[in-house]
Amino acid sequence: MTDNAMGSYSDPNITPPMGQAAPLGLQHVLAMFASNVTPSIIVAGAAGLQFGGAEQVYLIQMAMLFAGIATLFQTIGFGPVGARLPIMQGTSFAFVGVLAGIAATQGLGVALTSCIIGGLIHFALGSVIANIRYLFPPLVTGLVILAIGLYLVPVGIKYAAGGAADFQMAAESFGSLMHWTVALTVIVVALGFKFMTKGILSNAAILLGLIAGYLVAFMFGMVNFAAVGKASWVTGLQTLPYGFEFNLGAVIGVTLVSIVSAVETVGDTSATAKAGAGREATDEEISGATYADGLGTAVAGVFGGLPNTSFSQNVGIVGMTGIMSRHVVTIAGAIMVICGLIPKIGAIIASMPLPVLGGGVIVMFGMVASAGLNVLSEVKMSRRNMIIIALSLSVGLGLNLVPSAVQYLPNAPGEFPWKTLATSAVAPTAILAIVLNLILPEE
Repeated sequence: MTDNAMGSYSDPNITPPMGQAAPLGLQHVLAMFASNVTPSIIVAGAAGLQFGGAEQVYLIQMAMLFAGIATLFQTIGFGPVGARLPIMQGTSFAFVGVLAGIAATQGLGVALTSCIIGGLIHFALGSVIANIRYLFPPLVTGLVILAIGLYLVPVGIKYAAGGAADFQMAAESFGSLMHWTVALTVIVVALGFKFMTKGILSNAAILLGLIAGYLVAFMFGMVNFAAVGKASWVTGLQTLPYGFEFNLGAVIGVTLVSIVSAVETVGDTSATAKAGAGREATDEEISGATYADGLGTAVAGVFGGLPNTSFSQNVGIVGMTGIMSRHVVTIAGAIMVICGLIPKIGAIIASMPLPVLGGGVIVMFGMVASAGLNVLSEVKMSRRNMIIIALSLSVGLGLNLVPSAVQYLPNAPGEFPWKTLATSAVAPTAILAIVLNLILPEE
């Protein structure tokens, strides 16, 4: 649907008729739903939580609930908080590498505490974001996004083959034809809908692929609905479900990614204003978007949710439809809140076998890496910039692939987790890229 079909909606304060606004809001939900819940599933797995168990279901619920709440922060806003633009929030993939490492070594208590503190720092960036953008040119942000995607790709392969934990990968069924049949079903169906259809079906391609894979897995007898039957109909919120455990290193790691996430939100805000209204975003809109980003992350962390950020795929929907109305995305946020308040929805998602999820995340993680390459395409490939790319990726990904290379770095409980940071892929890549970009002279 375009401006010509629906009239002019370049003003964010104008709302299409409800009969048009509701489907448009649902379209925004469908475009990001799968990507929104996946980070929680991965971090829960890294923390050793039972796949499909009550704790994992709860984290999935929080992902949906606080994606909706953070979206409402953006679209409705209060005071300086919120861009008051059609910006859809969701659980950020950018934090997965750091948080999975922290959860595996320090526990979810440390990970979620870091999210709360990192969110508050992210919130504070709203007042100064314009002054530090120079630290994050496309060279740096592109490298970080690429590192995130490359770090996650092996996770997708493990899931597709039917495992994530060591005991799962040691099982005889790991890598079986049955598992790969399910995963490939997801990929083929997702690609078919993406490129053979238009509108809602195209935007929801990953979700439709997951549904197809889920059905195939069910026919193979891989789906267990026991947790769905046990799940309640109403979510019971838990304050600090894993306690409050401060660790400086974990906070630093999450904060570094938060800064990059804030810069990405600035880009999404600018892109939304340009795509929907043909103008540049105002300073107030950029600051408000950053405030909402950080506040959403901090509040989510209190209840067990992971960091939120603006979703770029939803910016594409604004550009495609020409509908700039923030109230359309408010409807989308309300839908996510409702989903987050019904645990049975989370239990159904948690019942999804690993190969189903694997097929989806192979595509999603690959797209994250592709997004990084797209950002880097804006960078002139001088010898200086190529050296920065080479060193940052080599060290960041190399240490992640060979963690024993830094086995003597401190990492015990109560110590600064140098090893966790060094092997997170994202943190060393970001730090090296920033430092090298500042100190190496231009050619």
